[in-house]
Amino acid sequence: MKFLKQLTETLGVPGREERVRELIKQHTRGWWDKLEEDAIGNLIGLVKAGKRKRGQKEKSVIISCHLDQIGFLVRSIDDNGFLRIAPVGGFDPRNLFARHVIIMTKNGDLPGILNPATKPIHVASPEDRKKIPTVLEFMIDMGLSAADVKKKVRPGDPVVLEQTTKKIGNLVSGQCMDNRISPWVALNAIKKAKGKNIYDIYFVGSAQEEVGLRGAHVAAQNIPAEVGIAIDTTLAIDTPGSSPEDSVSKLGEGIGIKVADGSVITTRSLFDEFVALAEKKKIKFQYELLPMGGTDTAALQRFGPGRRVMALSVPTRYIHTVVETIDMRDMKAGVDLLAAWLTGG
Repeated sequence: MKFLKQLTETLGVPGREERVRELIKQHTRGWWDKLEEDAIGNLIGLVKAGKRKRGQKEKSVIISCHLDQIGFLVRSIDDNGFLRIAPVGGFDPRNLFARHVIIMTKNGDLPGILNPATKPIHVASPEDRKKIPTVLEFMIDMGLSAADVKKKVRPGDPVVLEQTTKKIGNLVSGQCMDNRISPWVALNAIKKAKGKNIYDIYFVGSAQEEVGLRGAHVAAQNIPAEVGIAIDTTLAIDTPGSSPEDSVSKLGEGIGIKVADGSVITTRSLFDEFVALAEKKKIKFQYELLPMGGTDTAALQRFGPGRRVMALSVPTRYIHTVVETIDMRDMKAGVDLLAAWLTGG
């Protein structure tokens, strides 16, 4: 849990994943046969196969886990010192009212208060109260004079919502389970499989997924692995107000094995391997079909030499908020299933 808390509380919007890369480097020191960063910001670690199966055709696998989180960039600073922002990644503005934020400046992190630039409810008209502002209508109050703000902050500085990660019953809640739970699952599975893995494993901590799978595109072209597996979150639609027929996944029902989403149809033979292995090992799983959205799986399939692809999805409530919530049993199921596949079942 210490490592998960570190992952989810380390700031890293698209294009500024350097702190997350450094955390993973420190945590996995001594693991890798090779570790490097590429120009777009992917962290790529290689663990060579510990053993092979006789007649094994596929020799290597990419495991892609994006490191970025949704956030903002400072767009401008007005004459009174209030910051205006632009989103990097998809937000529902209803989740942004009255939030503490952290601004990543060249001289250190600074606190701020995020709110829409609108009238307080006490003096707003009934019509004003019904309006939901767009992200571009939000501003940040740093509690400083305009001169001080302009000395400390530059346009382009990243902004991240502030939230600690905590256990709540069997659940863990924090501000970027999407997608820091992914390297947590992958790295624990690699640690468990290491020495018994039948594949050369390329762990890719990919950059800029939230703005278009950009890091995974580069990695997929440059790494000649025959298999590609992405790990990401998926919608847990299992709370009051949602219909059973709309359910994508449920907390506590196991790791999601992706059938398809808005960007990819997974390779049937690889999908069947994971389902059969989960049944054989009695690892709890659920079928995941996401009508919209996508993951690094699509980049792994479309770019490079052509490869079989699959995705493991961790069910998550309240995605793209500061209280993204997962079930620890689903996390463990993901680790166990991936480790079992890496070692040949």
